[in-house]
Amino acid sequence: MAKIDTRLARKRRHARVRGRVSGTGTRPRLCVFRSLKYTYAQIIDDSIGQTLASASSLDPEIRGKTTEKTKTESAELIGSLVAQRALNKGINRVALDRGGYKYHGRVKALAAGARKAGLEF
Repeated sequence: MAKIDTRLARKRRHARVRGRVSGTGTRPRLCVFRSLKYTYAQIIDDSIGQTLASASSLDPEIRGKTTEKTKTESAELIGSLVAQRALNKGINRVALDRGGYKYHGRVKALAAGARKAGLEF
């Protein structure tokens, strides 16, 4: 019985998702990455290859608030922060790129936080 390489499987799923989801000037891509310890979100315009806004659990604005929260709860704060930064730049519609992860847990919480803050998916 062969062991499944979970990192490779995620990379394959991510490549599949990226085949369908691409950020444009009118609707950039909200890209989510989660490591074992931190969560990161970027809003990317793929037509010019530029990151327009970003937030992570390492941001000073969030870091103080997340000391006694779970990773899922802090992901919701990250979603609202990246949404605020995007709205300040005039971005209100995005396409969610879940990065090959299931739409569950931290990814779902981040998306919910961004929706609550005013981003449309």
